[in-house]
Amino acid sequence: MIDPDKMSSLKKIIINTIKPILIALYQLVFHLLSTNKKVIIFESSTGRNYTGNPKYVYEYILNSRQDILKNYKIIWSLEDINTKIPGNPIKVRKISLKYLYYCTIAKCWIFDTRPPAYILKKDKCYFIQTWHGTPLKKLGLDMENVNMGEEQDISNYKYYFNKNTKNWDFLISQNPYSTEIFKKAFNFSGEFLEIGYPRNDILINKNNQEEIEKIKKELKIDYTKKIILYAPTWRDDEFYGSDVYKFTTNMDFNQLKNSLEDEYIVIIKYHYLVKENKDWTKYGDFIYFADEKTDIQKLYLISDILITDYSSVMFDYSILKRPMIFYTYDLENYKKNLRDFYFDINEIVPGPIIKENSYLIDYLKNFNEENYFLKYQKKYNEFIDKFNQYDDGKASEKIANFILKKNN
Repeated sequence: MIDPDKMSSLKKIIINTIKPILIALYQLVFHLLSTNKKVIIFESSTGRNYTGNPKYVYEYILNSRQDILKNYKIIWSLEDINTKIPGNPIKVRKISLKYLYYCTIAKCWIFDTRPPAYILKKDKCYFIQTWHGTPLKKLGLDMENVNMGEEQDISNYKYYFNKNTKNWDFLISQNPYSTEIFKKAFNFSGEFLEIGYPRNDILINKNNQEEIEKIKKELKIDYTKKIILYAPTWRDDEFYGSDVYKFTTNMDFNQLKNSLEDEYIVIIKYHYLVKENKDWTKYGDFIYFADEKTDIQKLYLISDILITDYSSVMFDYSILKRPMIFYTYDLENYKKNLRDFYFDINEIVPGPIIKENSYLIDYLKNFNEENYFLKYQKKYNEFIDKFNQYDDGKASEKIANFILKKNN
């Protein structure tokens, strides 16, 4: 019987041998193909799912802009081409020959993360980088060290990050705060589209009881209980491999269940970089696990309370003006050894900062929304004024109009 570890090592050797040859061939063919101004390629979360800003731009086009839908070939880059996407786009597997072909000929790229470093962009192609969040954690060229998966060389990380951002022609910003940070962190000299995030249009346009009940029915979630959404970020040093991270928390879900199950349901939503094979079924109906294909925007709409840590979900969820709790059990270690922050969360975030599991449970058991807002309303208003001023429910429409203008 063949040793699985030896097979894995052999597979890596073969891939590492063939990959440079294929990349060289691709880059040779790249110069032989021309740009097609009627092709747009979309990608969310490095192709891992159909969510985020690119999804909402696409769905606006699908539902409201026949002038684009009928005249353009729309491509979706995905790790799993069986992913369900409405309409009839062409789905291509990430890093396949079709993917390379359409990246080469597309007039417009709409991605929310960085493409692989070896992907080339034609001069006649324009790249709308939607990005995926307002930053709290330092990122890109502002990072002082890197301990991210298998990447630990900060100079190498910054070199390739800077090289990648040179391909970005347009960058969406959710607020003036982000614009200023992105200029430096991304060394970005292109044009900012200060329009808010397309993914947040739904939080403004569909924040109503009818839509909330529709989503609960779709997800088969109990109507009678309050919903807590737990959506933490990932830890740079807790990983299985390159861009594959562990679900890391010290939250005691058994205690949570014993204390809160009569009143609450907890939805668990991983960061898109996290892949964890954890059995949540032992918690019964108390915990609803939302997989990578579940759109977090819909989870925001149905949730009564958000629990997060250093994730940018706080900036989107605040649009709903609902309570947020910041469970930061590893705050000092995170700041010192993983990522520093752009601002002092103790001063800025509009909600309690809790570091111990027992305190979290006590807070939730005795939670009173009126008391929460009596204490945090001023901070909440300041938070919204600073971080949500561009979100107006029309960002997707603005991108669609922008595409037509650029292509005419």
